[in-house]
Amino acid sequence: MTFEAFASDCQDRVENKLEQILPAASRSPRRLHAAMRYSALGGGKRVRPMLVYATGQMLDLPPALLDVPAAAIEIMHAFSLIHDDLPAMDDDDLRRGKPTTHIAFDEATAILAADALQPLAFEILAADQALNVAAERRIRLIQVLAEACGSSGMTGGQSIDLDAEGQSLDQQEIEHMYRLKTGELLRASVLMPAYCADGLETNDIDQLDRFINRLGLAFQIRDETLRQASPLSRNRCRLWHGNALRRPDLPGRADHLPGPEHSLPEARARPARALAAGRNPAGRRFESRVQGRHLRRGVLRLPLPRAAQG
Repeated sequence: MTFEAFASDCQDRVENKLEQILPAASRSPRRLHAAMRYSALGGGKRVRPMLVYATGQMLDLPPALLDVPAAAIEIMHAFSLIHDDLPAMDDDDLRRGKPTTHIAFDEATAILAADALQPLAFEILAADQALNVAAERRIRLIQVLAEACGSSGMTGGQSIDLDAEGQSLDQQEIEHMYRLKTGELLRASVLMPAYCADGLETNDIDQLDRFINRLGLAFQIRDETLRQASPLSRNRCRLWHGNALRRPDLPGRADHLPGPEHSLPEARARPARALAAGRNPAGRRFESRVQGRHLRRGVLRLPLPRAAQG
């Protein structure tokens, strides 16, 4: 199966599951439910569900068993994007080529939609009968997701990111921020299906954990470089610059920073080094047996947006 076919299949599966579990827009409170659906449906690469299904394929788990974890991860991701885009955070007007939730609706509705999406992720892990695992495994999945989105996960990473406005962070500080802000939810995308499998040794899980930590770092480096290169990135002008990440205090004050063409060689090299550092038996098995090799190539590919190509 090609990566494109695999990605399309994952996207279709998780989209169908999201359509099934999200409240209908016609159901009261209609505006809230419409905002939830607007934020979670019909867009995005669905990278995290792809990791769920790819890990499950490696472990010989049926895809139907993984629809709930994949949807829960994507719902949590949608929750985080709504918050990231708010004026008090990144203050972005566009997401995936369409108005962000607080622009399409209003700020209060966006906050409430995010507030409603987060418990929905835990609700389906606790109660959806399509997740045919023992109760103690459900509890473990809920724990993994909770850890990924709390103060030791993406919420903590966002806090570090906001505190870093106008400052320079060294490489260790940047990697710590990335592991929390993005890496922990990617990590949950691999560990949750692993905890659904029978007979997996602790050493196998530890190896997968180390592998996904490095893949997550590579993914975030690539994502941040693309964001810096994109003409749609209004306020978040960030760039790897030597061993530090510089972010200007105000939009349009990045004239002293090199343009995206100067950052690309390093941005391509860092993911490769990050992935190489994470190679271990479980990581190699992930890459050799399933679409892991395609996911790895996808992380390493770094095309410039057309506007940045000149």
